[in-house]
Amino acid sequence: MSAEDLEKYETEMELQLYREYRDIVRQFSYVVETERRFYLTNHVEMHVRNTDRETYFEVEMSDAWVWDMYRPARFVKNVKVMTFKDVNVEELDKPDIELPTEGGFGT
Repeated sequence: MSAEDLEKYETEMELQLYREYRDIVRQFSYVVETERRFYLTNHVEMHVRNTDRETYFEVEMSDAWVWDMYRPARFVKNVKVMTFKDVNVEELDKPDIELPTEGGFGT
């Protein structure tokens, strides 16, 4: 496999992953970003842990989807992440009304 073929394959895999994300994002309540992964989840708990010399974060998620094009199964029942790096947790906006796409009402 040439470098060009590999790059084309990875580009197609990433596009496929983006499409999957776009189709499922509204099913989740939170976005969680760690230094290694990006998650969608419906339940997240973050705990700050202190040792004698360092502080780390313990993040627990359930009912999650993970952005990773190399995983055969991206839906995960339970996830536990421990990290010394930053963790970003955002609650997703859930609009009550979905606006019609371009072309509008049945056109």
